[in-house]
Amino acid sequence: MARRPAKAGGSITRGGGVALGEAVFRSLCEALQAGSYRAGDRLREEEVAQRLKVSRTPVREALGRLAARGFVEPAGGRGVIVRNLDISEVLELYAMREIMEGAAARLAAEHASTPEIDALSDIEQAFVEASETNAAEMAGDMARLNRAFHEAICRAARNRYLDNASRELQDWIALLGPTTFTVSGRPSTSHGEHQAIIEAIAARDGDKAEQLARAHIGEALRCRLKLLQKQ
Repeated sequence: MARRPAKAGGSITRGGGVALGEAVFRSLCEALQAGSYRAGDRLREEEVAQRLKVSRTPVREALGRLAARGFVEPAGGRGVIVRNLDISEVLELYAMREIMEGAAARLAAEHASTPEIDALSDIEQAFVEASETNAAEMAGDMARLNRAFHEAICRAARNRYLDNASRELQDWIALLGPTTFTVSGRPSTSHGEHQAIIEAIAARDGDKAEQLARAHIGEALRCRLKLLQKQ
């Protein structure tokens, strides 16, 4: 039986000229990233509309967009179900992520400003503090800081198309369930990898930054496969 999804935020506030359907779509994507919705969860129009305090029309539009992107699929009866990716899709996803993260690190080595490099170090310090507090309980915080770290590299790369594509990949990663930081030893090895990437970017060594970033995603895949084997 599909799990009942956790509550995903409060009401939608439309602003800045954003259409209501777009606002609902963004809210659902954020809920996926936050883990409020997981693979196998059922989403019903009326429940989402009530939760976000909107009519069912923009919810229907948003769910249609999620289905078009492949994040959800029709459920038996009413509503849709968040998709569960098969192993081939996971491998394809990480292969693309390795390419994109490598490119982002290379471009960041060329374009990142000193304040942006300092910001990467600040994010990494917060990551270390979260991992030292309690690795098991802080896995969610580490995952959030990890996303912030990679998003900061993408912004420093100065390529809007790469940035947009990377954000979509993060939505797909959210469908995979528990963060790889629940794997024993992963927080400490990830920190070492992050630190090496920062140093390569600061040294303006694009070749090394790309190599390190790709290796970092390769290690993330190894941990992801460990998690999938336990499911």
